[in-house]
Amino acid sequence: MEANDYLNINKQTWNNKVEVHVNSDFYDMDGFLKGKSTLNSIELDLLGDVSGKKVLHLQCHFGQDTMTFSRMGAKATGIDLSDKAIEKAIEINQKLNLDATFICCDIYDLPNHLDEKFDIVFTSYGTIGWFPDLDKWAKIISHFLKPDGKFVFAEFHPVVWMFDNNFKEVFYNYFNTEPIIEDESGTYADRYSEITAQTITWNHPISEVLNALISHGLEINCFNEFDYSPYNCFNNTEEFEQNKFRIKHLENKIPMVYSLSATKK
Repeated sequence: MEANDYLNINKQTWNNKVEVHVNSDFYDMDGFLKGKSTLNSIELDLLGDVSGKKVLHLQCHFGQDTMTFSRMGAKATGIDLSDKAIEKAIEINQKLNLDATFICCDIYDLPNHLDEKFDIVFTSYGTIGWFPDLDKWAKIISHFLKPDGKFVFAEFHPVVWMFDNNFKEVFYNYFNTEPIIEDESGTYADRYSEITAQTITWNHPISEVLNALISHGLEINCFNEFDYSPYNCFNNTEEFEQNKFRIKHLENKIPMVYSLSATKK
């Protein structure tokens, strides 16, 4: 597989998802347009007051979180690989009369598209699995942060990605041993949609994440693990409290999400 093949394949997959996601209950576009925030307490607790801050949001999909930052008084810039997603983000941003900025590019290539420094870099939920190399990812984060700037990250726990889709057996390696090439039908926002797609992803253990950030001059301020997901995007879930989902038969026994904040030294 050529280096850029994964980018082209995944970009096509994400382009195909945009229309389905925009119209899904999962993304609740109606609620969002009426002012609903799309950020969860997991990341809000680490972000603090973003008013007046410059925020760079990596892998923003069609920009709901980016625009939520705008509504909170931040100067927000969202980046995504999918041109269809970015087109949609720009359209919604104009409709809502917000001042978010959107750029379509591969995250690794961002320094060729953007020449600014930010108070906060943010990325969340289902993002790093699309990268083969977290060292390059951490280098990008460090590059765009001002001195003493803050990186805030929330992500599904790598333990979750070890299981088969129904969470019946340990199927994948916890460690980043090879690309995972899969054909999927449907999408997490609408399991019954007609979408079929190939995806190329990588599993990243916690140590890989932390060491990549540390090696690029980021000091880890806190690291949290949670026994639930704020999104109902897996099979065999139960909602045990409002907007808190677990794998029913695994109860609270596995970590489902982690979050961290780090400061650029």
